[in-house]
Amino acid sequence: MQTITVEQLKTKMQSGETFQLLDVREPVEHKEFNIGGKLLPLGQIMNMHVDDIEDWKDKEVICYCRSGNRSGQACQYLDMLGFKNTKNLSGGMIAWQNAK
Repeated sequence: MQTITVEQLKTKMQSGETFQLLDVREPVEHKEFNIGGKLLPLGQIMNMHVDDIEDWKDKEVICYCRSGNRSGQACQYLDMLGFKNTKNLSGGMIAWQNAK
């Protein structure tokens, strides 16, 4: 697992780079505010319910949550499941919303 900053992610998005964006928060959090990531809560990942993203194993997967804690755990678990290029969004949605 690597980390990525909000600024780096915004640059990737603006330049049209190809990557997978994974929101590991709960549905209510996703509904309140999201940046377009696929919703797959951490609990589902921990229970190995990753069939929906199985084809992402060889792609860059950027995980995010509220603060970066749950997404860090998700990255570590996905790495154990054979995902090759996971990145944790440092500071999560808190950092995203605080960025200028």
